Amino acid sequence: MCKINDKRKALALVSTSMNFSFYVRMVYFVCLAGASVNHARANIAHGLLWDYGGVPLVSSIFWTALTFLDPLAAILLLVRPRWGVGMTVAIIVVDVLHNSWLNDYLDVPPSAAYYAQVAFLILVASTAKIAWAKGTPQAQPGT
Repeated sequence: MCKINDKRKALALVSTSMNFSFYVRMVYFVCLAGASVNHARANIAHGLLWDYGGVPLVSSIFWTALTFLDPLAAILLLVRPRWGVGMTVAIIVVDVLHNSWLNDYLDVPPSAAYYAQVAFLILVASTAKIAWAKGTPQAQPGT
């Protein structure tokens, strides 16, 4: 009897962990979707070749590329979770590094958007291992 209870507890713990992994990825998804909308709005208003007010060409190319990379990462979080988590980590690390460099290069103070990116980086860095866990929410047998 004790062994059956232990197995049920273990299954419940694994199920909860798998569900939590899914929910963490959904937080990433919402953040990436918001970033996608911001990049798309800029591109609709100014075109894909916009220089973002005179920033270096590499920055313009990078920010325009995020118009496509952010939604791709968001979709991958749904259909290929580990690929999506890996891409999310790569995007936010490179984005914060790039924007830190650009703030310094242009000698401008960080904006609220920059601090939001740093907060997202901290969130991703502290939860990526959880988000990496396999699984999606699903009913367990007997529930």
